[in-house]
Amino acid sequence: MHPSTGRRRRTIAAALAAGIAVGLAPLSTASAANSVTVYYRPAATWTGQVNVHYAPDGGAWTAVPGVAMEAACAGWRKRTIDAGTATGLQVVFNHNGATWDNNRGANYRTGTGTVTVADGVVGTGDPCAGTPSPTPTPSNPPAGRTADVWYHVGTRGWAAANIHYQPAGGAWTTVPGAPMQAGCAGWARRVVDLGTAATLRAAFNNGAGAWDNNNGADYTLGAGVSTVKAGVVTAGAAAPCPPDTPDTTAPSTPTGLGATANGLRVAVSWAAATDDRGVTGYRLTRTGGSQGTVTVTTAGTGHVDDALSPQTRYEYTVRAYDAAGNTSPASAPVAVTTGTSTPPPAAGTPLGGDPREDSIYFVMTARFADGDATNNRGGSQHVKSGNAANDDPMFRGDFKGLIDKLDYVKGLGFSALWITPVVLNRSDYDFHGYHGWDFQRVDPRLESPGASYQDLINAAHAKGIKVFQDVVYNHSSRWGAKGLFTPTVYGARDEQWKWMYSKQEPGRSYDPMVEHPGTDPELTPAQNALAKGRPYNGDVWSTTAPTGNQCPRWGAPAGTSPEGFRLYECQWPTPTSKLFPADLYHQCWIGNWEGEDSRSCWLHEDLADFNTENATVQKYLIDTYNKFIDMGVDGFRIDTAVHIPRVTWNRRFLPAIQQHALARHGEKGRDFYVFGEVAAFVNDKWNRGSVNHSAQFFTWKERKEYSPDDVRAAIEQYDHEQLLGPNGQPTSDNAFLRGNTYHAPDRSKFSGMNVIDMRMHMNFGDANNAFGNGKDSDDSYNDATYNVVYVDSHDYGPNKSNTRYTGGTGAWAENMSLMWTFRGIPTLYYGSEIEFQKGAKIDCGPTCPLATTGRAYYGGHLAGTVTAAGFGRVASATGPVASTLDKPLVKHVQRLNLIRRAVPALQKGQYSTEGISGNSMAYKRRFTAGGLDSFALVTVSGSATFTGVPNGRYTDAVTGDVRTVTNGTLTATVSGQGNLRVYVLDLPGNPAPGKVGDTGPYLR
Repeated sequence: MHPSTGRRRRTIAAALAAGIAVGLAPLSTASAANSVTVYYRPAATWTGQVNVHYAPDGGAWTAVPGVAMEAACAGWRKRTIDAGTATGLQVVFNHNGATWDNNRGANYRTGTGTVTVADGVVGTGDPCAGTPSPTPTPSNPPAGRTADVWYHVGTRGWAAANIHYQPAGGAWTTVPGAPMQAGCAGWARRVVDLGTAATLRAAFNNGAGAWDNNNGADYTLGAGVSTVKAGVVTAGAAAPCPPDTPDTTAPSTPTGLGATANGLRVAVSWAAATDDRGVTGYRLTRTGGSQGTVTVTTAGTGHVDDALSPQTRYEYTVRAYDAAGNTSPASAPVAVTTGTSTPPPAAGTPLGGDPREDSIYFVMTARFADGDATNNRGGSQHVKSGNAANDDPMFRGDFKGLIDKLDYVKGLGFSALWITPVVLNRSDYDFHGYHGWDFQRVDPRLESPGASYQDLINAAHAKGIKVFQDVVYNHSSRWGAKGLFTPTVYGARDEQWKWMYSKQEPGRSYDPMVEHPGTDPELTPAQNALAKGRPYNGDVWSTTAPTGNQCPRWGAPAGTSPEGFRLYECQWPTPTSKLFPADLYHQCWIGNWEGEDSRSCWLHEDLADFNTENATVQKYLIDTYNKFIDMGVDGFRIDTAVHIPRVTWNRRFLPAIQQHALARHGEKGRDFYVFGEVAAFVNDKWNRGSVNHSAQFFTWKERKEYSPDDVRAAIEQYDHEQLLGPNGQPTSDNAFLRGNTYHAPDRSKFSGMNVIDMRMHMNFGDANNAFGNGKDSDDSYNDATYNVVYVDSHDYGPNKSNTRYTGGTGAWAENMSLMWTFRGIPTLYYGSEIEFQKGAKIDCGPTCPLATTGRAYYGGHLAGTVTAAGFGRVASATGPVASTLDKPLVKHVQRLNLIRRAVPALQKGQYSTEGISGNSMAYKRRFTAGGLDSFALVTVSGSATFTGVPNGRYTDAVTGDVRTVTNGTLTATVSGQGNLRVYVLDLPGNPAPGKVGDTGPYLR
């Protein structure tokens, strides 16, 4: 990987990643458009040349190590960069090209103008031109005259405001200042004691990083009433709101309380209460059962209670409250008795069979189809990300929706589903599944009654569809892994932080299904806005240091965030904070993506790196994933496989998978398919010459004995293989025909891990390029016919593009025609069949709405009903999904799946390009095993002549054209991008299938 690039990265500063919103700091200044002047404060030990390595948004990176920075004022380096038409940069820094500061793998993001980067924080302004405003310090002015300040929040679109001020001759308040009280619509108010001063200077902010500082000049306000609206100060104004009458009236008592039990789940609902100034929320109280009295707060008029005891009587009451804290009497109670414990669905059995016979449809479960709105959750970033404005919670799709749309997947012709990780995640933005926290539990935001993960596996199998589960061995969430280790961080529920830290309740643990309603009367409106959507976190913080704490300077002040929040030591989990034990977790940041540390350090702040060479960690992970093998999944896609040493895979994890699958499921377990993500975002055969970081390397067993100690063995293996280099690696002809003859592949040196074809993926800017690069690498895999091949994914497009593929419909058709007929297992990222979100940025974390990205919700295109008549065939469809199924690429992929399923040579065959002329994308393929013998001649998007082929009768699966070859030569004529010819030879007992499927928009 690139030394400055992390995967699924979030673009907020590491110190704020737990959820503080990032915005503009006060008194910022802008520079000329399309130009960025970067000031960087390097570590004191960086005494030599300091370089800035950068890429304009949407543009290419400078050559490593970047460009030299010049000396500025004391302690600072400077470089002015032409950003072209870009509106910002990604930047990282290095010392003499050796030691890197890449924001712990996340890179630094800047806008245009003058920016600063210091201590991991991006700021604005010229640090060499003096301090633009006095340093904020606490202020306690003596009693005296007052300033009655009214600020119009409606102009800014803010929900609330703070006033940060300095009486003349006095000190500034602590950032972000004092909260203002909500006035009438659009206004906020604060009465400031001026003491003996006549005026004050002030700036305003929304508590979430956005500031109004009068374009850097601050506002000057006098005694008496002043209004500030749209940048205009009106002194001696009349108060814009009538005098506030205290609210002493409680809401009405909620009525219509009802409760319905479904197994161990109870759905409670009631009629809305009324209030003279509006109901803020409801407190629902449950009594009964072993947990005693439990109260939850919600803004709505319903709640679903989970994980209750069987055959137990529970009683519920509900009270309404308003913003002033007035609370209604309790409603009339309602009682309900839960049912018996719902018997779990029977464990499944994998379908078995050669995985090369499948094509794979890849879905992000939370973004595919919503079958149960009650498990939708937006999380703490719901509003900030813009998702709330689109009514698009990050967790929206679920297993029920996927079960409901299995016929869509089958109707497209896919016989395998690859789904994102299913374990319970824990982070601010975790819908993707890669921030695992409780590895023993399926995330409840994906499950529903009657639609558990086991139900999905069983339902898919009933339709002949395999389930390949995405799994993570490399890391847990930043909050550790429940049952292995979870860190305790410093926290304090003071006035500044009480929005962040939940009130601690004995025995209560994290549950993402219960989110903060944002209506806590103890919090200000600005604090409620920050708290809204956050699950309970009282299980991970403590003001006093926990027993055995190793984090130095526990709770000591550690600076101030750009939003003005005081930071503390040990407040956020990081690899260097010693909040994690060194035996279970690594203790460093990756510095070199092609170095040994990429296998033994953290790659991102949200991904706590397991010490996978530790026996306790190994057992934890093996036991975890054995449970999913027991459930009957058909295979694992292994995330971040490159960040674990190959020797550890070969010694520990791969044998454990193989042995357990075989012991549990017999011969079907032998077909358990494992494919790893070895992320090499380059166009060359070996990843910048590093064999240890190249995909094909992981398909081989070890060739040498190493130390019995796994930590030492990992270093020995790395050094040994790096010394041997690319020329010292094994080769194979398992993917290649010998002339026209198929030969039994030698799999004796196969590691057990197949891989995603990263080289083809990176070169799929056009099909010819991908084909040529794929051929060039195939002798270095143990068997490239098992490679997973795709154009783009949830991470990147070709050439490490950060947007979904936008090469055009014809180019998509051509890419598909190649993938479905060349070696490897064709894989399609959800929605590509209609060019869904083409050109959209694949991922921008919570900095933009999901609806604008390559991870947008797909369910709108699936609404309606669909019934599959078989793989690649639809019996009926109604509603929007019928229109989806009528798209040209849908027709194309359906027919390609039909053809591939009808011709075994296209699924499992070896290939050769010998004796072929006229088209660079032409090949012959053959598979022979037992009584099966299948031979095909393929040409994509152009005519080709095949010489030296067996004589006999050939039939084109696309057109039905029949050719009889008597001289060993066949010329296949084809025109049109994405068009195809597949001439299949009649062989004894294996006749050609004839024309397969109907003539379509590309195959004709």
